[in-house]
Amino acid sequence: MLEIKKNTPRWVIVLFDLLIHLFALFFAYLIRFDLKADFSLIEAEWAILAKSLWYFIIIKISVFAAFQIHQGIVRHSSTADFKRIFIAEVCTSLLFITGSLVRYYQLDGYFLFPNSVLLMEFIFSTSFVIAGRFVVKLLYLEYTRDKGQEEAILIFGAGISGQLTKRLIEKDTANLQHVVGFIDDASHLQGKRIEGGKVYALSALVRLKNKYNVSTLVIAVQNIEQLRLKELAEIALDLGIQIKRVPEARSWVNGAFEVRNLKKIDINSLLGRAVISMHNTKLAAHFHKKTILVTGAAGSIGSGLANALMAYETQRIILLDQAESALFELEQQFRLKNQGKHIEYVIGDICDSQRMTKLFELYQPQIIFHAAAYKHVPLMETNPAEAIRNNIGGTKIIADLAAAHHATQFIMISTDKAVNPTNVMGASKRIAEMLVSELNDQQNTAFITTRFGNVLGSNGSVIPLFERQIANGGPITLTDERITRFFMTIPEACQLVLEAAAMGNGGEIFVFDMGSPVKILDLAKKMIQLSGLRPYHDIDIQVTGLRPGEKLYEEVLANSENTIPTYHPQILIAKTRPSKPNQAQLIETLLNTAQLQDNQNSVKLMKQIVPEYISNNSLFQELDK
Repeated sequence: MLEIKKNTPRWVIVLFDLLIHLFALFFAYLIRFDLKADFSLIEAEWAILAKSLWYFIIIKISVFAAFQIHQGIVRHSSTADFKRIFIAEVCTSLLFITGSLVRYYQLDGYFLFPNSVLLMEFIFSTSFVIAGRFVVKLLYLEYTRDKGQEEAILIFGAGISGQLTKRLIEKDTANLQHVVGFIDDASHLQGKRIEGGKVYALSALVRLKNKYNVSTLVIAVQNIEQLRLKELAEIALDLGIQIKRVPEARSWVNGAFEVRNLKKIDINSLLGRAVISMHNTKLAAHFHKKTILVTGAAGSIGSGLANALMAYETQRIILLDQAESALFELEQQFRLKNQGKHIEYVIGDICDSQRMTKLFELYQPQIIFHAAAYKHVPLMETNPAEAIRNNIGGTKIIADLAAAHHATQFIMISTDKAVNPTNVMGASKRIAEMLVSELNDQQNTAFITTRFGNVLGSNGSVIPLFERQIANGGPITLTDERITRFFMTIPEACQLVLEAAAMGNGGEIFVFDMGSPVKILDLAKKMIQLSGLRPYHDIDIQVTGLRPGEKLYEEVLANSENTIPTYHPQILIAKTRPSKPNQAQLIETLLNTAQLQDNQNSVKLMKQIVPEYISNNSLFQELDK
């Protein structure tokens, strides 16, 4: 490989350009005389030209110096450099015309150069100087590129972003990649060549994969629709082609984009539906100058809500959690961003009635987002008393205090596992929903519930688990090949919660129309493929069997519930059956039984309160007989 370690001295480039210009002038004269001039004619022309040649040289050198043509590095010449050369050549020609007029009218009655020669010299000089730099750049790229086995790359999107991506990939001589063409949906571009690369339709991807052994498809469209991105990703992954995206355009402006900055497609992009987006203009007014309490603030949803609330002019935000280290990390995150001057960080357990009473007396929160809960199904299946104490008892303490201190709203974060529950965790959340709904009928505080599916990237979710397993070389462990789940992202979940606060009047259970559920086996395969590996070859997938209380299929709405629409087509309000007359008494008995750590009788009471609670793969199945 040719290594160029030093730039060519400036004087060499100046001399090289001057020789090109002199050759262009000489060639223009040859063309003028049809290459047939005799000696006497040449002698006569030279007598005129000799007096003009010094002016020609001085003008060329001076104008090129004024435009800083020789300040750049030739092998890195760009279209901006070529544009400057063109303008400089125009200026030299104008100065030649001016000089000709001065000589003709003020000196000896001769023009510096014939008009035809001036025109041809301009064309030849511009063409030769630009062509020279272009050839040097091509030679540099060719001889400095590593000659190892290169990867073939296709770029999706033949627009400006795609063209820039191609240039940057080819400019990076250290990488082992070359662009074989573009894929674009625009039919008027297909079949044409842009930046030296042919534009193809997506239908040609299989043929191009086989012909060039394409390894990577780079998505260069900045604002591609989510469903289109998902479609492209699935087609590419099925063909064994890695898929990457260019960074956001604003990073290009700062010169931050390099080939190594190409990003892998995030698994969030492969949800089975379009991203749910809401833009409620009433949110700012709703949270304006309010004191807001977020329980479970160090968790995935709690911290997401805290970040989301930073966009509004709240009076104060109280972030409550019993996890000291996680809350400290959240505090540091806000400090690094120079945010959170109006945030209070409180360590405390929602089950500690005395501590929570002091908190409400001190801060008098007007809006409470209740995200604190135990959520891991297998752990709660073996610790039902703690699930009841925290998820039901803790919710009751916070909800009662909200009502006693005349809070405007209490928004509870629930789960799809509360629908037709098959485990202790789901049943505990369903009972908490019932408790909150009953309080809404008795108090002035608006008690609202939000219910959604699994949150991608949340603590303890399947995505981080699979990522760790892939990083460790596998295997990925899967409880059942048939298992499916509804998924949403943390921003989507937080949007739902904020929207619920803005539109809720009290008593509602807000749910998402989350589209089709995602098969976890397919999710595992895609995550392996997105890592550039092959399922069952590079990373094995092992089925371990359902865990205690685990469902094969989750639901968002129970069979006995119906829904009513809201202003947003993907947000619904679930209508539940009326509460039993003795529901409050049963819940109080349940909490007392759990306090005695009587797991068996606690679960029996849960099943009495929630008749649809049928245990699955659990020690408590015998209670259903």
